[in-house]
Amino acid sequence: MESGLTLCEKLARSTEVMKEALQGCNPRIGVILGSGLGPLANEILDPIRVPFKEVPFMKTSTATGHVGQFVCGTLGGVEVLAMQGRLHGYEGNSAEEVAYPVWLMASLGVEILITTNAAGAINTSFNVGEFCLMADHINFTGRNPVVGTEPDELAFRFFSMLDAYDPELRALARGVAQDEHLTLREGTYLGLLGPSFETPAEIRAFRMWGADTVAMSVVEEVIAARHHGMRVMGISLLSNMACGVEGASPSDKEVFEVAKEAEPKFCRLVTGIVRAIAAQCL
Repeated sequence: MESGLTLCEKLARSTEVMKEALQGCNPRIGVILGSGLGPLANEILDPIRVPFKEVPFMKTSTATGHVGQFVCGTLGGVEVLAMQGRLHGYEGNSAEEVAYPVWLMASLGVEILITTNAAGAINTSFNVGEFCLMADHINFTGRNPVVGTEPDELAFRFFSMLDAYDPELRALARGVAQDEHLTLREGTYLGLLGPSFETPAEIRAFRMWGADTVAMSVVEEVIAARHHGMRVMGISLLSNMACGVEGASPSDKEVFEVAKEAEPKFCRLVTGIVRAIAAQCL
């Protein structure tokens, strides 16, 4: 990053470049597509693709299966701005760098963020291949993107995280899942830095804390979104049982195999949610 520029100045430069690339598109719904879930971007019609590397001050994705580009177009007849891949702390990105594209989407006019990921199931009543709405989260990354003075210039640094995962949006998601005959669980998500999977002892501790699912993303994005006043929905694909649960030993290969199988259901679910949000919340 260029020295001497503030966070606000960097975002202004990035926003200018993105607005020019988006050719007048003004999406109000943003979607972040996690591990194995990127193919949803192929369902976006009349797509405008902007690689992360072409956006000033944006980091690029290095995680397996994360294409690393913005895709803007229509999904289910609704204009959206999707991130096909995300940035993670375990890639060496700071919390602020992970949050940067979320702040960028907010500056482009995105009001509602749907963030998705693949997660391990801690709750033994959950099953691999199902989906889970995030009702709340535990940030166990040890980081917060709003630390420091510069994010305070974007918005006031002290803000409530009550109902960080919007209750009205969650209700819409439950209705769509019912209409689509899809199982949609709901629970508390725990976010870690990664990249190693958790130990069985950690999973037992997380269960005692009230966590239902666990993975290595999302929490810093959600903090950044709420800092900017965006409404948020979080959806996990339960790609594996967490380490030690029913003898599970998670692997990256398993995550992508389950995501591939769940792809048609995931596309139906998210497309239906986007339509419902556009009809009832915008």
